[in-house]
Amino acid sequence: MKTTSKPQFEFTDNTLLARAPAKINLYLLIADKREDGFHNLETLMSKVTFYDELLFEIGKADGIELICSGLSLPPEDNLVYKACNMFYETLDKKTSIKVTLTKNIPPGTGLGGASSDAATTLLALNKLYNQPLNSNQLHKLAEKLGSDVPFFLGDSQALCSGRGEKILKLDNIFPFLALLILPDISVSTKEVYENFKVDILLFETLEKQIKQLICEKKVDLVQKMCANMLAKACFEINNKLALLKTEVEKITQLPVLLSGSGSALFVVLGREDYQKAIILQREISSSLDCNSIIVFNNQW
Repeated sequence: MKTTSKPQFEFTDNTLLARAPAKINLYLLIADKREDGFHNLETLMSKVTFYDELLFEIGKADGIELICSGLSLPPEDNLVYKACNMFYETLDKKTSIKVTLTKNIPPGTGLGGASSDAATTLLALNKLYNQPLNSNQLHKLAEKLGSDVPFFLGDSQALCSGRGEKILKLDNIFPFLALLILPDISVSTKEVYENFKVDILLFETLEKQIKQLICEKKVDLVQKMCANMLAKACFEINNKLALLKTEVEKITQLPVLLSGSGSALFVVLGREDYQKAIILQREISSSLDCNSIIVFNNQW
């Protein structure tokens, strides 16, 4: 399966269709725990062409009506519902919105689906109401919703730090194609962080190497380092996922990265390597019976 870039917003009659892209971490460094309970981190995140879809309809009834396909979570616990609430409370407007969320990005995979849904909700509502909130106001709302949410408000690739809310735009976008492996495994981010052991020396060593490569505009070499400091904790918790990574490495003969806290794995190739990606995808499907898709770096 191949996914290509689509527009983020499409108006149809009295509705707005919005796409929420997945993300992958081209590197992820974790440092010490902060006073607020989160860890300081540094990461390069890239949106990819794999989307959840949200359909917005204004004025159907008072309140927030959220319909979710592919999720068992109660609507009130969903970040989309919370984002709607925050938006209307900020404007002090009467709440009247129906949102139909179609989930394609599996939860518990480290692809940021829920965070992307929340950010896309803020952007879509702001669009529907003729941009009443500026970018700073949207960013503040996003921070309250989750660490990864602010990233999804902006550029397709960015360096993120703090707990994830500090965003630094890249001078040059790194173009790539990736084979995204989606095992039928859900990983708890909370459990991975609880199992994570802080290693400041490793953090500082990797940080120095990566910053040098980014300064030299060699992001392609950064992803080849497979620098995800949560990977060890994730694989210790889930041996099945660790074995899968080894098998994918044998098949592809390429570095295999973990996205976020897992469970999604991915292999990065050049945008010109589509035929190679198809061959690898077929081999993985036949040998490992594992779902995979071919994605590109998103354009927005």
